[in-house]
Amino acid sequence: MATSSITKNFVISGKEQVEMFVNAIEESAKNRPVRTPVNVEFIETEDELREFMRFREKKAKEKLNASNG
Repeated sequence: MATSSITKNFVISGKEQVEMFVNAIEESAKNRPVRTPVNVEFIETEDELREFMRFREKKAKEKLNASNG
């Protein structure tokens, strides 16, 4: 979600608009996305990068062969 909208000025007037605004904020707090843990490995050397690229090429070829076969 773009945060630039947070910097916009807006006017809330009247009890009904205030209640609608508060309800919207409360609902958005309830609907937070679930955090999914991810296992990552950092590539730190040129050799690790080359190995990773070879792995990607191999997987791409396997996927292509599987879809053609």
